[in-house]
Amino acid sequence: MWSSEQLDLDAYLARLEYTGDRAPTLETLRALQRAHVLTLRWDTFDSFLYREVRIDLPSVQDKLLRRGRGGYCYEHTVLFAAALEALGFRYTAVSARVQLGADSGTPRPLTHAMLLVDLDDKRWLVDIGFGASPLEPIELVDGGSSEGGPWPYLLRWQAITHDSEGWAVHQRGDGPEGPAGWTVRQVFTETPQYPVDYAVGNHFVSTHERSPFVTRPYIQRLRTDRYDTLDVLVWTTHRPGREPESRTVVPHEVPKLLDDVFDITMDSEEAALLVTRLAELDATRNPAS
Repeated sequence: MWSSEQLDLDAYLARLEYTGDRAPTLETLRALQRAHVLTLRWDTFDSFLYREVRIDLPSVQDKLLRRGRGGYCYEHTVLFAAALEALGFRYTAVSARVQLGADSGTPRPLTHAMLLVDLDDKRWLVDIGFGASPLEPIELVDGGSSEGGPWPYLLRWQAITHDSEGWAVHQRGDGPEGPAGWTVRQVFTETPQYPVDYAVGNHFVSTHERSPFVTRPYIQRLRTDRYDTLDVLVWTTHRPGREPESRTVVPHEVPKLLDDVFDITMDSEEAALLVTRLAELDATRNPAS
């Protein structure tokens, strides 16, 4: 279903520098998730520059594995799903509503892709496409948690949307997104999703005029000791237990910043287009007085 026959599995594992066991076990899943999140990059440039993001597997492989670019949740999830399928894992694709900053009474669309992997009579949430993603699977039980990365995550069964029940992923507020305490990051149910469902969600996120990924570029990179973002021209570095550090860059600095900090490669033509579009966006946001 997830086009694993089109996946170059050896190239994928080589890109992750993964040389471990290929058996469909929890240990393999943990190692692959950690390697994927820390190795493959995250960006929204295609939706910002072209209003088009292709999520067919050949396009995603070319972009993330060969060209040195990043992608967002749909791209990461279809690639990881194909790899798991090739390795013999059983799983269900699902969609989530990103909740950060949103009122549960005014739900956002189902536009975040994730997987639920079934192993040894347990189900595990695998979210490799958030950017600042957990570095390990989270057992799908009330109170399931992840402590395997720089910031912890907690899974709760609770009222999620208009008081209907479902799963909520909580993140510690002293991480990248806010003050102390726990914050609901995304909510979801176990309703299966299929490639055609992801195609619809991806179309909205990559083309709709109200999509934040169309109106501005956003880039993330998670490491074990820090988390960097570039929101248009504001570069912010988060470190556990410390205040975020931010600075504003100018458009022509961005291609080098992407290479040096975010490990994202753009060819000269695409880099020039990005600089032009950033300058235009900056001018509309900060018109000369």
